[in-house]
Parts: sequence; C-alpha cells; structure tokens
Amino acid sequence: MNGGIESSPADFKARIVLSATLSPSEDPEKVGEALRNVIGKGSPCDLSLGSKAELVSDDPAAFVNLRDQLRDRHIRSAARRQMLLNMRGGSTSVMLNRQAAAAGVIAFCGSPEESPLGPIFLRIDSKDTDAVVDWLTAYTG
Repeated sequence: MNGGIESSPADFKARIVLSATLSPSEDPEKVGEALRNVIGKGSPCDLSLGSKAELVSDDPAAFVNLRDQLRDRHIRSAARRQMLLNMRGGSTSVMLNRQAAAAGVIAFCGSPEESPLGPIFLRIDSKDTDAVVDWLTAYTG
C-alpha cells in the first residue's frame, strides 16, 4: 500500500463527489437521500439540489462507509477495475445505479442506460488516487 493508508482514511486527503441529474417528476429530497446512502447518513457533507443533485464530502467516515459497502457486497474487485479504468489525473469516477442507491445498496453501471432514471456519478478526487483506490478495495483479514 502506498502512503501507509492501510489503516485509516484519515491518513489521506481525498474528496467524494456524488451527482445525479434531476428529472421534473423526481423528488429532489429522495435523490439526495440516495446520494447520502452511498456514503452513510452520518457522514458530514454538503448537499445541493437544483437541476441536479450534488453531494460533496471529505469526511473519512464517508470513505469507511464506501469501503464497507464494497466489502459487504463482495464487489471490491469490480470496483477496483472500474476505478482504475476511469482514472484521469487526480480523480477517478464510476456510475452507480440510482434505484439501488435509494435502497441503500451500491451497484455499478457500465452505461447510463443501466439505470432507468440515470446513474449517480461518483467521483473521487485526490493527489494520490492510486492509494485511495487501493485502500477502498483492499482485501483485509
């Protein structure tokens, strides 16, 4: 592992950005709730609702919750593959199924069409994106 981050996300600087477009028929609060489900309801974040919903958090607890969900759903290797494929400079991104997130479950989308109301876009920004992806997707004993 790079940078000694195997034990705690507090050891690295990173930010999670979740965003989703809002259709006129959707309740913005429900979309905001789906975004909060991805990082955990207890994580401090900034949520803005307009023509799109966007949630931003740099709280270590958000990364712990995301890591726990990847582990619990047994999708660490898929997450790692997608995050590494989509890495650009100091960030990586993936698409998540919106309905699954509304139910509190993380499910990846390969294309926007896989989520009927449109996907949730998850982006992670960090100076050491490789290390963050390593930490999020690590297999621990």
